[in-house]
Amino acid sequence: MNAANESNFFKEIQQLSPWFHNLHFDDGIQTAPDHFLGDFPTKKWQQIQNVIPTDLNGWNCLDIGCNAGFYSFELAKRGARVLGIDSEPHYLNQARWASKIYNLKNPPIFRLMQIHDLAHLNESFDLILFMGVFYHLRYPLLALDTIAPKVKAFMIFQTLTTTNKNDEPASFEPRDNYSFEERSILNTPGWPTMAFIEKSFSDDSTNWWVPSHSAVLALLRSTGFSSIVRLAHEIYICRPPKKGIAKNRIWSDAEWKSATRTKVKGEIT
Repeated sequence: MNAANESNFFKEIQQLSPWFHNLHFDDGIQTAPDHFLGDFPTKKWQQIQNVIPTDLNGWNCLDIGCNAGFYSFELAKRGARVLGIDSEPHYLNQARWASKIYNLKNPPIFRLMQIHDLAHLNESFDLILFMGVFYHLRYPLLALDTIAPKVKAFMIFQTLTTTNKNDEPASFEPRDNYSFEERSILNTPGWPTMAFIEKSFSDDSTNWWVPSHSAVLALLRSTGFSSIVRLAHEIYICRPPKKGIAKNRIWSDAEWKSATRTKVKGEIT
């Protein structure tokens, strides 16, 4: 890249700022080289890349909260068909610009969508990346219940939790039932809990819920996943049972249908 082209390239990056994803291009050019989290999200990708097949030809993948498209591009490089969704037009503008620069044979499709819109998307995915979104949701379990049935092979789930990186998370798997008189058990260390953020957390008013490690496991189990493995701090790989998520769910979906307006015609309300 000559000096004039490089100068124009930097101008385009600047015009699209601020960047949350540090994308890497030729000649060492990056979109957010001074990111407060370091080389993000490359550092996160390095924690999950080995559990994702290197050959994703024929795979249909979904990247929820795709931001500037870092993960979407990595999946596409491995041959996957990728849909990246985000609720912020600013990030999607960045992703579409970067897609032209990368010029992949199978560029990801980027779409402006709220996560709850997925309830009306009649499509399933071999792999879903649900990373860095859960704790920003006002209605997180509603979203998780929408996403889970769409997972064919596995989902990689990442969320802010109440446990610091170097602390070993407490874990507690409740028995099947408790009486009202046993409510003190709810205060047991490791009981699945979600901290509610009323105002702001880390200077971000969209941070609403921060689950404990036990809560992450409990939420994923109750949603229907049969295999949940902690890959790294705050990162989990979740697989549905062979017969489908519905076989493991412990709740009726009538409330979910009402909340997402997906009731079938003629269904009693």
